[in-house]
Amino acid sequence: MSRAFLVVMDSVGAGGAPDAGDFFNGARPDTGANTLAHIARACAEGRAEEGRSGPLRMPALDALGLSAAVRLASGACMPGPGVAPRGLWGAAQEVSPGKDTPSGHWELAGVAVPWEWHHFPDTLPAFPEELTKVVCEAAGTEGILGNCHASGTEIVARLGETHLRTGWPICYTSADSVFQIAAHEEAFGLERLLTLCKTVAPILHGLRVGRVIARPFTGEPGAFTRTANRRDFAIAPPAPTLCDWVQGAGGRVHAVGKIGDIFSMQGIDDVAKGTDAELMGHLGRLVDEAENGSLTFANFVEFDSLYGHRRDVSGYARALEWFDAAIAPVLDRLRPDDLMILTADHGNDPTWSGTDHTRERVPVLGAGQGAGELGLMAFADVAATLAAHLGLAERGQGQDRRPA
Repeated sequence: MSRAFLVVMDSVGAGGAPDAGDFFNGARPDTGANTLAHIARACAEGRAEEGRSGPLRMPALDALGLSAAVRLASGACMPGPGVAPRGLWGAAQEVSPGKDTPSGHWELAGVAVPWEWHHFPDTLPAFPEELTKVVCEAAGTEGILGNCHASGTEIVARLGETHLRTGWPICYTSADSVFQIAAHEEAFGLERLLTLCKTVAPILHGLRVGRVIARPFTGEPGAFTRTANRRDFAIAPPAPTLCDWVQGAGGRVHAVGKIGDIFSMQGIDDVAKGTDAELMGHLGRLVDEAENGSLTFANFVEFDSLYGHRRDVSGYARALEWFDAAIAPVLDRLRPDDLMILTADHGNDPTWSGTDHTRERVPVLGAGQGAGELGLMAFADVAATLAAHLGLAERGQGQDRRPA
């Protein structure tokens, strides 16, 4: 009996989205953004030499068809050897009106987002007074800190000392539909922070804010560090997803990384978390141990969180090369009836201006079921492909799958 594996390389876009001009980083539209092609070009030109050197090397994914997928997505040629694809390859285009994590993952799992997300304005303050009052009441404080658009590491460095002195939570947002709360794990308390986020999440979800994110940190002024205890409180998907289809057929769904948070645990049986290196170990274990009829759904986030938003080209290239080397032995252990699809949820071109995601098509690579071109597809076709492999009757009829 078959097994399915869906591996999301968070933000590893391939350019070419025809509606990229409708999405912006500041005043600049995303037209022309291309995460993979621009990183490969920077490497080839010697502009990504920190901690690595030379052309971008991704032989395992290139063997599946990565270069061909980028060319299909955007017409761009990735500098490097390039080989004839030995796997399934194509490119996917998003329908949902966003370039955020929930939109991308939900649509990859078969459900396009039927609404416009709420985004907070880039003003001071960013949040309406009535929302601030709700947060203060739930936190038991007289006020909040931040109340603005910010980078998480920057705002903790800037306001962490004031947070320790006042006990007020640090609240901030970004170009995504998010409400983030940072607090010191010891001084404020991790459980108190998680309870605060859980309490205010239904109110934010009612506003169509996609996620409330707990951002715990430790340390002292001048040396604050965010911890691995991040928790996302996401709005639930608006319809049954691939995860629910699998469970409805009696299969188990194993989440690796932040998948459980993204889907609000809807359709998820168990979760394994950690750093990307630890997640690769969990993915390998599930390739060895997962049950017949199961879905393993994994997200590797560090491309996005550590390097894309920070516009760190060398760091992103290092992460891509690490992933390629680490996934190669996992691919070799797939069973004859397995299908693993590797794809992405959006772009985050580190050569672009601003710090936000970029609207891009994404590569779709398939291992375990022969070779061939999948063509240009919709995100939701990834779910349909995996459902067909598992012999499932889709339970998400009526979802719009047409490329935008």
